[in-house]
Amino acid sequence: MKKKRPGLQDVANQVGVTKMTISRYLRDPSQVSAALGSKIAVALDELGYIPNRAPEILSNATSKAIGVLLPSLTNQVFAEVLRGIESVTDSHGYQTMLAHYGYHPEREEMRLTSLLSYNIDGLILSERNHTERTRKMIEVAGIPVIEIMDSASPCLDLAVGFNNYDAAYQMTKEIIRSGHTHTVYLGARQDERTVIKLQGYQQAMREFGLEPRSICTDRSSSYSLGCELLKEARRVYPDTDSIFCTNDDIAIGAAFECQRQGLHIPKDMAIAGFHGHDIGQSMEPKLTSVLTPREKMGQVAAERLLARLRGETVTPKMLDLGFTIIQGGSI
Repeated sequence: MKKKRPGLQDVANQVGVTKMTISRYLRDPSQVSAALGSKIAVALDELGYIPNRAPEILSNATSKAIGVLLPSLTNQVFAEVLRGIESVTDSHGYQTMLAHYGYHPEREEMRLTSLLSYNIDGLILSERNHTERTRKMIEVAGIPVIEIMDSASPCLDLAVGFNNYDAAYQMTKEIIRSGHTHTVYLGARQDERTVIKLQGYQQAMREFGLEPRSICTDRSSSYSLGCELLKEARRVYPDTDSIFCTNDDIAIGAAFECQRQGLHIPKDMAIAGFHGHDIGQSMEPKLTSVLTPREKMGQVAAERLLARLRGETVTPKMLDLGFTIIQGGSI
C-alpha cells in the first residue's frame, strides 16, 4: 500500500506555525527569519517532505519544466546531449522531464501526450519524423519546440544540429582519397539520420564513379552488431576493402571482428566511424570519425528554447554547429 506523504500541515504542526508560513518558506526562504528557517529546514528533513507541484502547475499554467524526448538511452550520443541540456536548464531553475521512445514515432506520440499533461513550458525533440497527431498536439500546446541532431531537414519551429548528409559525404571522400575504392556503408536502426548519411555516402561514391554498397538493419546499434555487419559485408561483397559506419559503436565492433579474422587495419580493411567517441580515440589505430558537437548541441538547444520562453526573437531558425573529421589511423 502506498504510504501517505507528509504534507505542509504536517510540517507546520511539527514546527508550530501555520501552513502558509511553510509555503512562504518553500517559495523563498528569505521571507522568514533565519532562526525559523532553520527549524523548518530540520522539520522538512525529518519528515522527508516531498513538494507537490501539481497545484502550482495548474494555477500558474507554467511548470518550469522542459520536456525532452530521446530515441535511445543506451546510445552515448544522447547521454552527452542531455548533459548539455541540463547544464543550461539547471542553472536557470528549470527541470527536464525525460521520455524515451526507441525511434518509434507512435511511441513518441504516446510519450508526448504524457509530457504535455504536465503542462511543460517547452519541448526538445530528437527526430523530424512525427505522426500527424504529434504535430497537432504540439500546435495546440502552443509552446516553443526545438529539434536537434540535424541542421538541414525541415523543422517544426527551431532546430540545432549539423549536416548529416555533408558529414557522410565528406567522410566517404576521405576514405576514397586514402586509396580504398570498395567501400561499404554499415547502418543500423534505419532511422532518418542513418538514411541521410547513406545518401551522402552514395553521392560521394557516384562522383568518383564507384558503386555504392550498403548493409543495413533495423536492429539497434551495438559492438556485437558491428561484428555481424562486417562479416555480412565480406560475405555479400568479398572484395570489400573499407567500411563507413553510421556510428562508432558499429565501427568498434567491426574493428574487433577484423582482429579476430587477422585483418590489418587499415591495409586490409579501412574503418571510419561517426560521432568521435572517446573509445574510438583510445583504440589502436585510432578511429577516423566524424566528431559531432553533442554536448554543445544540447546547451545551445536549451539556451534557444529558454530565450523563446523569455519572449526573445531567436534567429536563425535552423542553426548549424558544424562537424569535424578526426583523422585517425584507421583509414
